[in-house]
Amino acid sequence: MALDQQLLEILACPDTHHAPLEHDAGAQTLTCTECGRIFEIRDDIPILLLDEARLPGSSSEDRPAARSAGPLAEDSVEKPADQETD
Repeated sequence: MALDQQLLEILACPDTHHAPLEHDAGAQTLTCTECGRIFEIRDDIPILLLDEARLPGSSSEDRPAARSAGPLAEDSVEKPADQETD
């Protein structure tokens, strides 16, 4: 299923300039016409998160990993002061 043309007309960059986005159907991306950030389209859903966007000139391997909706990693859980080790 392709993105609806009416949706494409109203989508804008989530950065403060809110510039229009150019759609590349073959690459499944939206590119900001002002800052050049590249936003992926996954399963026909535009991922318009600034921290998930690629910067111009970066490869797809440089893109931050998608965030998991799963439980927090053990390292990120705060431990009580009496259990911390130095």
